[in-house]
Amino acid sequence: MSAQEAIGTAGATKAAAGGGVDIPKWDVEDSAFWESQGKRIAYRNLWISVPALLCGFAVWGMWGIITVQMLNLGFSFTQAELFTLTAIAGISGATMRIPASFLIRLAGGRNTIFLTTAMLLAPALGTGIVLQHKDWPLWAFQLMALWCGVGGGNFASSMSNISTFFPKRLQGTALGLNAGLGNFGVTTMQVVIPLVMTVGIFGALGGEPMTLLKDSGWIFGKIAAGTSTWIQNAGFAWLLSLVPLSILCWFGMNNLKTVSPDTGHPLVAFAKITYLYTLAFVPSILGLYLYLPKPTGLGLISMWVAIPLDIVSALLVMKLAAFGAMKEGVAKQFLIFRDKHTWALTALYIVTFGSFIGFSMALPLSMKVIFGVSHVPDANGVMQHTLNNPNAPSVLAYAWIGPFVGAAVRPLGGWISDKVGGSIVTQIISAVMVLASIAVGYVMMQAYGSATPETYFPLFLGLFMALFFASGIGNGSTFRTIGVIFDRTQAGPVLGWTSAIAAYGAFVAPIVIGEQIKAGTPQYAMYGFAVFYAACLILNWWFYLRANAYVKNP
Repeated sequence: MSAQEAIGTAGATKAAAGGGVDIPKWDVEDSAFWESQGKRIAYRNLWISVPALLCGFAVWGMWGIITVQMLNLGFSFTQAELFTLTAIAGISGATMRIPASFLIRLAGGRNTIFLTTAMLLAPALGTGIVLQHKDWPLWAFQLMALWCGVGGGNFASSMSNISTFFPKRLQGTALGLNAGLGNFGVTTMQVVIPLVMTVGIFGALGGEPMTLLKDSGWIFGKIAAGTSTWIQNAGFAWLLSLVPLSILCWFGMNNLKTVSPDTGHPLVAFAKITYLYTLAFVPSILGLYLYLPKPTGLGLISMWVAIPLDIVSALLVMKLAAFGAMKEGVAKQFLIFRDKHTWALTALYIVTFGSFIGFSMALPLSMKVIFGVSHVPDANGVMQHTLNNPNAPSVLAYAWIGPFVGAAVRPLGGWISDKVGGSIVTQIISAVMVLASIAVGYVMMQAYGSATPETYFPLFLGLFMALFFASGIGNGSTFRTIGVIFDRTQAGPVLGWTSAIAAYGAFVAPIVIGEQIKAGTPQYAMYGFAVFYAACLILNWWFYLRANAYVKNP
């Protein structure tokens, strides 16, 4: 070996051992390498990735809780307009995941996770500012909801990144931990936001409080009307964690040069990330402008047209806007669309993660409008849904439980799937979700026609816990299947792509449930979801469980 080669080998060993940011050698399927060097580096990156992803979920999903409190504080928006705020954050986050699924190869893991975590500071601060102004127009709140989509996009890059650090035999467990603990961002947000709104934690810098016009709540119960509330802290509070986390990402994470060989200088990598993320807002804004009713938009297309238009536009923008080495990188990632398993697993991940994030977004406001009102007929026998229910359960005391259950069992789903195979687990949970969706739809119908809807609340909550439990287990099993079927270069982009499409559940669920509640038929939303789950149960069996399956129980 020449002196130059010896120096190069020594440098690679040092980097792989954690002595450098960029690691040139990474072969975790080699058990000796994994035990001596890879394991420690992989888990360090994982444990930094988890809280960063948690904050991403928190910022993305916080409008589901904020809108409930806006209703309690008497903001001058209709229920339908409040549902659209949650949905806007949902579609924006889903669209951001499309470019995010390609960022690791183009910009490197450490560069991407640092910058996308730091980016969350802007929508967190902006949301805190607009919430101080009840008289501001709807578009100002919609703009902040759109911007919060950055947090949703971070999931795709985070999962793509972590998938490259672990051997295939640990893919289910590692991805389950990253996603499951990261998903706790939804629960954390639903617990933390009601808490921080009760006190002026930033003093004079945080602005003046508002007074509750309706009863609110937090994890320990009701908060009576007339209480002072700092709703702006829903945004401001995340600054306390995002600043130190960004620093931790920068100094503690690594770029794998075997995965991201052409990242360039960090400033070049940051430019790529910012460029692609900025472009992702274009199709989101276009789709929303065509979908949302006047005066915000044109109201020309339905949700079912807006979503495919948004997806196709995002892919087209990426393909046309890429240049130089980025163009070649994007072209390589587009190869995943030629594989039938990409499309099958996309549908299956909609069942699991799409349900988890969709219900997390829609459930708080749905609980408020179904159980916070006494549903009684007027003199003409027409059912009315405006009379306040004095015995209503506190939404903010219960809304966090479902996302908590779903996030808590996700690592378990990955672990079980590593033991028995992912597709058999997916099949079982799909069947559970079909039955639970039908049952919860029936209960919603009964509650929405009752003068005492709170009597149906325990059963409603229990059935939704079953849905969250099943979706959480399925999140782990589906990602295990992807990690087994695809090689290391394709698994990351496929993970990112499937999570991007499934994230549109955060747009679909609030819109569908909100529209059906408005129509007086909330059960139809859940029955529709059940039909989709049943179709995907058949799809999973055809691809992965029948006698001549393409890949048997991966």
